[in-house]
Amino acid sequence: MQYSFSDRISNLHPSAIREILKNSDPNVISLAAGNPAVESFPVAEMKEIADHIFDTASGVAFQYGITEGYPRLRELVMKRQKEKYGIGNENDDIMIISGGTQAMDLSTKVLVNEGDTVLSEDPAFVGALNTFRSYAAHLVGIPMEDDGMDIAALEKALKENKNVKMLYTIPSFHNPLGICTSLEKRKEIYRLCSEYGVMILEDNPYGELRFDGEDIPTLKSMDTEGIVIYTSSFSKVMSAGIRLGFVIAPKPVLDKMAVGKQAVDTHSNLFFQMLIADYMEKYDYDGHIQMIRDLYRHKSGLMLDEIRKGFPASVKYTVPQGGLFLWCTLPEGADMLKFVQFAKSKGVAIVPGIAFNVDESAPSRCFRLNYSTPTDEKLVAGTRILGEALHEFLGE
Repeated sequence: MQYSFSDRISNLHPSAIREILKNSDPNVISLAAGNPAVESFPVAEMKEIADHIFDTASGVAFQYGITEGYPRLRELVMKRQKEKYGIGNENDDIMIISGGTQAMDLSTKVLVNEGDTVLSEDPAFVGALNTFRSYAAHLVGIPMEDDGMDIAALEKALKENKNVKMLYTIPSFHNPLGICTSLEKRKEIYRLCSEYGVMILEDNPYGELRFDGEDIPTLKSMDTEGIVIYTSSFSKVMSAGIRLGFVIAPKPVLDKMAVGKQAVDTHSNLFFQMLIADYMEKYDYDGHIQMIRDLYRHKSGLMLDEIRKGFPASVKYTVPQGGLFLWCTLPEGADMLKFVQFAKSKGVAIVPGIAFNVDESAPSRCFRLNYSTPTDEKLVAGTRILGEALHEFLGE
């Protein structure tokens, strides 16, 4: 049969990262993933809680739940976000979602009509970009600087584009750049979006994972006008496979998002919602997150040590203060795609920078590295091999 696909899916390309993982060679060291470290999963505690749920609450755990999420988990998360990060006020509400990426889909579904403009950091998380593309949004990229978006470019985009409905940003430990947006720029981003009546989708899956420096207030903590949709995830602090996250947004927006979610999956996995709520109440949740921070400080240090020792001076790289990634830039004239293939021939997989471009046809001299997923041994060996490959490829 000849299949005819919708325009919204025909124009989408598979995630380069997912394709790399799907076609992974066991002999190749992957620095391409974005997975949390396996050793960060609280397996023993989760098993104990799971057994308890099976024994005492299976009738609740395996039934339908409400779309907005398990009430106890919603209360615990909202309380923690308010007390720890100043997020949420009397006009906000919370919904538990099936991974942070669902917030991107639901936000676009309820705010953006076909042809409306969505502004996004450029480069940005490919999952978000493909979501915006799937709704036929007019996608406009805002160039990034060392401390966040180019504010002049943001203001220009707000002035020049019609029907700007939303700005997408990952201000803390950006994927793929690994950088943080400065407090000054966060304030300017909020001021401009407030002035132009544009909603902000603040994606913060890595914010808990700061292992160096001081926390920077979130955009949502500044939100007096009700223009920020804030989303985060349990993927990086509990387990990626449970597919749970949360979104905090003004109540009228969240109500529409709940209706949109009912058309997708009715509600998120109730068993794991109960499990996380029990974990937060019975165990040291903040202590667990501190363990992950210490782990990633160690792992990023291993990678950065090898980069400093082994990479050519002409290759620039970011130095993350948290999160999972850093970003490398080849010198002018270097062919990044050829280098990605060359690195793979040497036994190391990396993600090409073009995978994160708002304009998929735009050139890139960059690639993303991940330090959370590999074992320490593979992390050191892979980064060392990459340095040798760079010297050989660049002739330096």
